[in-house]
Amino acid sequence: MIISERDTIAIFGGAPFPSDVLDVILSYSSLRVAADGGADRVLAHGAGADYIIGDLDSVSPSARMAIPHDRVIFVDDQDSTDFEKVLSHVDAPLILGAGFLGGRVDHQMAVQTALTQFPTKRVILVGDDDIVFLCPPDLLLDLAAGTRVSLYPMSSVTIRSDGLNWPTDDLVMAPDGRIGTSNHALGPIRLRPTAAKCLVILPRGVLDVVIPAILRAPQWYVPATK
Repeated sequence: MIISERDTIAIFGGAPFPSDVLDVILSYSSLRVAADGGADRVLAHGAGADYIIGDLDSVSPSARMAIPHDRVIFVDDQDSTDFEKVLSHVDAPLILGAGFLGGRVDHQMAVQTALTQFPTKRVILVGDDDIVFLCPPDLLLDLAAGTRVSLYPMSSVTIRSDGLNWPTDDLVMAPDGRIGTSNHALGPIRLRPTAAKCLVILPRGVLDVVIPAILRAPQWYVPATK
């Protein structure tokens, strides 16, 4: 079953997140999809979930019973995370997520890796202080001067850039080599990575700027497999 929407879908994981993050995400979407135990997080905020997707090993019986049976999607796959299971079963122009940053470090690292495994999905993860997303092939952001901009390579990648205090054009970045954290904007910026392997980390306060920019940006092309 694929949950397909013409509007933004909100997804929630099991890591803690404050009520104001929930409010921000739900201001863009009313459809709530929980990744397994994320259903308990949403329920604790008094919101509840519309769907649950996962192997159902961490959701409580009460949270599961709060959702109609036909909206509980069991995915019997121990080789993928609940975040990956959700991304495999939702389709929307934009996906906003909370409860995937913070909490256990190993879970967050797995989530960051998964962002590169679904390059055709527009996903923005919202944390207490930051937002994280996979950089599209060409991204224009109308940022104020001084805005923190961190670029984190998940594999070897070069990122052509305009408007950053420390230019990146001639740098080959890699997770075990040079990275691009704690840069900052001189004003509007443009990012053009050579591969779908660069995460962008920005202050949460620029989410309203990032969402329309992500929707305007071209998507990565992944050839269909036979």
